[in-house]
Amino acid sequence: MAKAVPFAIAVSRWSLMPVPVVKVCCIQSIEEAHQAVAAGAAAIGLVSEMPSGPGVIEDDRIRVISRAMAGIVETFLLTSRRDPTDIARQHAHARTTTIQICDRLDDGAHASLRKALPEVRLVQVIHVVGQGSVDEAEEAALHVDALLLDSGQPYAEMPSLGGTGQVHDWETSAQIVASVGIPVYLAGGLNPGNVGEATRTVRPHGVDVCSGLRPHGVLDLTILEAFMKAVARGGLDA
Repeated sequence: MAKAVPFAIAVSRWSLMPVPVVKVCCIQSIEEAHQAVAAGAAAIGLVSEMPSGPGVIEDDRIRVISRAMAGIVETFLLTSRRDPTDIARQHAHARTTTIQICDRLDDGAHASLRKALPEVRLVQVIHVVGQGSVDEAEEAALHVDALLLDSGQPYAEMPSLGGTGQVHDWETSAQIVASVGIPVYLAGGLNPGNVGEATRTVRPHGVDVCSGLRPHGVLDLTILEAFMKAVARGGLDA
């Protein structure tokens, strides 16, 4: 049985809402990983090859960062691969605590991946593009430990599987959170100025941020600090 994704236990004294955990994605180095943890991140994202989007690093560097952060923070391997055997092989090299599946898998693929990696948490990305995403999320929730709602366009001529820096319809995301019985992370265009409204609207277990912390391509510690404060306060000071 796969381990449960840990829940946040802090509560904002301003809003009395549970404070979402923060996953800082697109980590590029051990130094950035430690900076994210020092700021309060509960998880970091390590992006492998994608059809488009920021933050991609080589599998060897993912392995180095993952090993360095073992026992310190949750580590997510972001993969665009769709074959469960291929994903399992990639994870055997990366050794993260969690696999974030950024594309749709065929029927039965989650079960195959779970059988191959019973101790690894599985997070399925749902690209929120309309009401059909609610049905997709409800089906995926039967097979994984958590969902992550993002703003990709998986069926575009040039597919994007996240990292767009664009906001999607939070009302649809809130509907998904209310309809599934597993933790949900919210991603897509989040920044210190909008994360409070996003969390109040969607009520996610966690938030995921990449481009909103990297105006010049590198992790901006001032923006990271502002983001963490906005999450803790529910955005009331943003």
